[in-house]
Amino acid sequence: MVQFILNNQTVTATQAKGSTILDYIRYYMRLMGTKIGCREGDCGACTILVGSLEADKLVYRSMTSCLMPLGNAQGKHIVTVEGINMQNISPVQQSIIDTNGTQCGFCTPGFVVSLTGFILGNKSTTYEQAVAAIDGNICRCTGYKSIERSAKIIAGSIAQKPESGTTDWLVINGFLPAYFLNIENRLRELQITNTLSPLENDTGKTKTIVAGGTDIVVQRPQMVKHSNVELLFDTRILRGIKEEEGQCIVGGGVTVTEFFESPLIQRIFPALAKHIKLVSSTPIRNMATMAGNIVNASPIGDMTVFFLALDASVVLARDSQQRTVKLKNFYKGYKQTDKEAEEIIIEILFDIPSEQTLFNFEKVSKRTNLDIASVNSACQLQMAFDTIETIHLSAGGVAPFPKYLSNTCAYLQGKKLETQTLEEALKIVNAEIAPISDARGSKEYKQLLLRQLVIAHFLQFFGPTEAIKKFLFQ
Repeated sequence: MVQFILNNQTVTATQAKGSTILDYIRYYMRLMGTKIGCREGDCGACTILVGSLEADKLVYRSMTSCLMPLGNAQGKHIVTVEGINMQNISPVQQSIIDTNGTQCGFCTPGFVVSLTGFILGNKSTTYEQAVAAIDGNICRCTGYKSIERSAKIIAGSIAQKPESGTTDWLVINGFLPAYFLNIENRLRELQITNTLSPLENDTGKTKTIVAGGTDIVVQRPQMVKHSNVELLFDTRILRGIKEEEGQCIVGGGVTVTEFFESPLIQRIFPALAKHIKLVSSTPIRNMATMAGNIVNASPIGDMTVFFLALDASVVLARDSQQRTVKLKNFYKGYKQTDKEAEEIIIEILFDIPSEQTLFNFEKVSKRTNLDIASVNSACQLQMAFDTIETIHLSAGGVAPFPKYLSNTCAYLQGKKLETQTLEEALKIVNAEIAPISDARGSKEYKQLLLRQLVIAHFLQFFGPTEAIKKFLFQ
């Protein structure tokens, strides 16, 4: 059984924990405002808000209900578009009406929910933040400009919203129904701390391990639904980011959003806001976990490519046994990893770069945002005057698995940053990749893309130096 608050009603669901919260909302609770669109987390028509206690505070995050396992709703507040209905329509809904922000209306509930999530954020008040909140919602009618005007109105209407007592202010000013005021207390009564270690298997049966579900529920939804699932998303021992003895330790269950919000991570990577915008959409980042991205073994996994350039290691555990593997040695072939069936990744480790170390992430896809990469790449570089002291370079979309460019790194280390050095390095890059032609581009196109992304790293680090200028217009 799964117990949670659905809008203003405490419910107990007896359906399979691996089924989706979307199907429960529509088919069992008959709340039809949450739409079925792509069932792949792309369109945003099924967006819901998920309220949970994080660091003892109630936080709401938008998520795609088509990919969220029902079991992950345990002890949380699930808000559908019906859950924000009041005697009068909310200012969020009214702004969309006033700007003609809806035509066919299929996508509108998702936009309303995402924008409501925006106003619930304690520090969310700007137009830019409002637009960012709907980066996971697609509309094929309006051309978006009317929705953007709506977002501008909403941002203006909450300009005086306080950072503390946000929910109270929103209720008093008619943005939310009054029942929101008591949700935090109700969740505390419902909350059941997951104290069972994910490494224990108390049934003796083979389990399907699921965290955020953003990949496995896309690929094998029926298998997940009918499996004996082991849900790791809310397992506390897999969460958290800390610094120990010069290393950064990232829990395997940390989401992309939590990674970005970490003060430690923001200190290490000052440009992270720019990089993270290229990784999927807000609802998916709120669900997708670091270990999930790595274990998925996608050749174009964004965070995997990110960690490869940090020369990271993963800690695998089964029962009480643990072992550490370099991420660059973790992949053995297409969807093949150095991981036993019962093992899970509990931590990702990397040495914290010095302040002089340079880091950059690049990605090219058919759409700038909300798309998977054609090719992506990351680079960590430390210079000693004009000489490359250490370099770690990774690439996705150019091999059967996320690729650490070991030959290129070995060549560049100890070399001066000169035109001839870059020329030879690009030849080595091309020799150690093996892209294939697919829906995201021909192999020749991907070879060219990676070449340009490698140049882009150096251009980002040093600007258009004489050594780099030769390559800019080729």
